[in-house]
Amino acid sequence: MLRYHGRDVAVRRAQMLGIPVVLGSATPSLESLANAARGKYARLSLRERVDRRPMPVTRVVDLRRDGSGGALLSRPLLAALGERIARKEQALLFLNRRGHSHHTQCRACGFVPGCPHCDITLTLHLSPREWRCHYCDHREPASGACPQCGAALLRLSGAGTQRAERELAAALPSARVLRLDTDVAREQGTSEDVLQRFARGEADVLLGTQMIAKGLDFPRVTLVGVLDADVALHLPDFRAAERTFQLLIQVAGRAGRGRMPGEVLVQTCSPEHPAILAACRDDEAAFATRELAERREAGYPPFVRLATLLLTGADEGDVERASNALADAIRGDAEAQGVTVLGPAPQALARLRGRHRWHLLLKAASAPKLRTVLATGLAWAESKARPASVRVVADVDPVEVL
Repeated sequence: MLRYHGRDVAVRRAQMLGIPVVLGSATPSLESLANAARGKYARLSLRERVDRRPMPVTRVVDLRRDGSGGALLSRPLLAALGERIARKEQALLFLNRRGHSHHTQCRACGFVPGCPHCDITLTLHLSPREWRCHYCDHREPASGACPQCGAALLRLSGAGTQRAERELAAALPSARVLRLDTDVAREQGTSEDVLQRFARGEADVLLGTQMIAKGLDFPRVTLVGVLDADVALHLPDFRAAERTFQLLIQVAGRAGRGRMPGEVLVQTCSPEHPAILAACRDDEAAFATRELAERREAGYPPFVRLATLLLTGADEGDVERASNALADAIRGDAEAQGVTVLGPAPQALARLRGRHRWHLLLKAASAPKLRTVLATGLAWAESKARPASVRVVADVDPVEVL
């Protein structure tokens, strides 16, 4: 299966055709910023909004101090929402998790519902009431009692948009709320209807996932609330901080796009994290400087080139043996080329849709060295040495390593 990055394909095609290419983003990747710094790209910056409208004022809400006893909506955010509703203005609430609760556990026996096909816990959804896997879409009924011991002592954690919608209705019953996430989009067939209703002023609050984070222009939105800025911040991915920074900048940009000034409230338990601080100060330079220094020290892009070799199969033993054999096959070329091979090891999500997953991570100073080693690996994958039950996928410059 061919994997590619649309941005990189566009740049390469432009080079082949001898024509300019324009890359536009409010949050360029660190790779693009590094290319601009070394003169490969010419950087053009828009320093002001249309008509010199001010950027929104951003405030951090430290949930360790200002939280409401485990509730999703802090006291400062509820107060700000109440003010907007009283003034007939609109607000966006952003939470990049759908469903009601991402983790259910029985307090009596410790049972946790998990997906039979993926190494992931099931997410509780309320309409209809069921546990769902957000990877393979496995579903099973969710009762109020533990399926294993029958106790009615279920603890819910990891809140999603459905829970946020319920808390908002309880705290501000007069607020007209629209929710937009993948579940709503699937039920209604399109997200356009929700967005058009919000644009017409049929709701005071639009609550949603990443679907509402960028590209939207609602002049009456004067408040953006980020319900949990830490959702993806601590994932075992070297791009976790960068993605969090980019997402916060993008969603903050939805506030104050009209004549009225905007405000952003970022709820977090990690207010001192560099990505959170830089995003709240709209300080790309500070974030990039620190993050690039850490990437250089750890040996990650844009200072090295990466590739992954992913092996998947229904039998974990076959996948593990094939991974070790593939590692042995490429190790000689890797040493000769100065390419670092990490692994083989199970992926962070070690089983997905019934298939076990192991991978090798390759690091090289240049793309030609990486390609030489990958060619050897793919030759092994296409030979009889590879078990027929195991698939091998190569991904150069991977966007995700989980």
